[in-house]
Amino acid sequence: MQVHSFLHQDTETYTHVLADSDQQLCAIVDPVLDFDAKSGRTRTDSIDEVLEFIRSKDWQLVYIIETHAHADHLSAAIHVKEALGGQLVIGKYITEVQKIFKQVYNFDTSFRTDASQFDILTDEDSVLQLGGIEISVLHVPGHTPADMAYVATDNEKSVVFVGDTIFAPDVGTARCDFPGGDAKTLYRSIQKLLSLPEDTMIYLCHDYPSQGRQHCPSTTVAAQKLGNIHVKNGINEAEFVQMRERRDATLAMPRLIIPSVQVNIDAGRFPEPEVNGVRYLKVPINAL
Repeated sequence: MQVHSFLHQDTETYTHVLADSDQQLCAIVDPVLDFDAKSGRTRTDSIDEVLEFIRSKDWQLVYIIETHAHADHLSAAIHVKEALGGQLVIGKYITEVQKIFKQVYNFDTSFRTDASQFDILTDEDSVLQLGGIEISVLHVPGHTPADMAYVATDNEKSVVFVGDTIFAPDVGTARCDFPGGDAKTLYRSIQKLLSLPEDTMIYLCHDYPSQGRQHCPSTTVAAQKLGNIHVKNGINEAEFVQMRERRDATLAMPRLIIPSVQVNIDAGRFPEPEVNGVRYLKVPINAL
């Protein structure tokens, strides 16, 4: 098993490539599309570096895995699929997020809320096979109703891709104040992750390093239990919920939430062009 991590500097997001190099098969986890909010322009420079890396290894892309519908970056899943193929994977509870945000954006009846935009829908205990790597799925809601963690295991080790449930120990945990989020639920989801073997490598979706520390794509279950500022050993559910709710009340909305969510709940697709050939995104006023 190999894991290669690519940092998207603008959003501090990690895109990971999981590979069975012996069988030349791989998966991409949480691909990022470059998006300039000031101009409304998209680019693919960052994800193209990931795609070129995969091509250089002569690996076949099997899965494009989204841990959840992100609110801080736009997904590059469609670009990846067009370039290298692969099946687009997300948790089945994306339907709940689609229904919530269909109302927020007032989408018309043509917007599908049955998750049919995706190829594979996962649930607790779903299993994907990537050559000699078994990828088992944990439902870890709280940040959103649809968050999934993906535990990849071969005959040598296990790693887990946790999305936004938990960050590096000095950063803490994900916010829970988006529609459908819940701090108590997140605490219980994180306990699932912390019950994995202590040497399990945790691959993060984001890193927001404290001053003096470089960005880092991974940590371990042991490091989280020992030092995570929000959920380390000794912090109980009530204490976590009180902290999380108080902290969330002070947070601004993510810079890219308006464009990100409406694209990501549609599997990374932009709306169809209008009669002038231009695609448009919606901005709900005073709704978030």
